[in-house]
Amino acid sequence: MVYVKRDSLGKIVAVSTEPTEECCEPMDKTAPEVADFSRSLAGEDSALAKSDLPMVRVLDDLIEVLVSRGVLRFTDFPDEAQRKLLERRSLREQLNSLKLFGDELDDLCND
Repeated sequence: MVYVKRDSLGKIVAVSTEPTEECCEPMDKTAPEVADFSRSLAGEDSALAKSDLPMVRVLDDLIEVLVSRGVLRFTDFPDEAQRKLLERRSLREQLNSLKLFGDELDDLCND
């Protein structure tokens, strides 16, 4: 549970873990409004935050290269990291293996 303060438009402007004179409205800490407020404080709309997803893909590729060349062993990673890497690898393989046009397009292109 957290306690929020709202502005005149009803937007959250402050959050406290304890009730205060200003932050007196109780709210579940997992509420979407609280999450939005936290993201705004963290600056997740910044250019750095927007580059996170592309950077994750770069790191995925880097890990694959280092493991395939024997620079790193997959087992060097903690169990939880191994699990996450395997999940991402599986998802990427599934997406890359989708054949949207089937073999007919290959046949047409090779004629």
